[in-house]
Amino acid sequence: MSQAIESMPVEVRDGELITRYLEFGAMAIRHAVVPAGADFGPVLRGLPGDRCPSDHWGIVLEGAIHVTHADGTEEVTRAGDVYHWPAGHTARTVERTVFIEVGPQAEMRQFSDHARAVFAGASAT
Repeated sequence: MSQAIESMPVEVRDGELITRYLEFGAMAIRHAVVPAGADFGPVLRGLPGDRCPSDHWGIVLEGAIHVTHADGTEEVTRAGDVYHWPAGHTARTVERTVFIEVGPQAEMRQFSDHARAVFAGASAT
């Protein structure tokens, strides 16, 4: 089974931020276009430890993402890098970044539902 990125359901659209999310079997996939200067911290607030509850495997297609892990270590994942980020991370961008990530459906859905609610609340204010 395959699907064009452009036809994946939009998860969140807020200005230059656009995420698309799709579930395939026991896994889920997200395509994200994140603007420069984005901080994932506010979106993660309210999740366990105020961090992402899901492991992710993926690839950065454009830009770079700065990830802080639960143990405090930091890394920069750049365009062309493949990655595994264990659950318990947060992130930010300095430049516009595009990436694809895959993870276990239940945990990815937990973040997805939370992010949709956060952005729905933000647009209602």
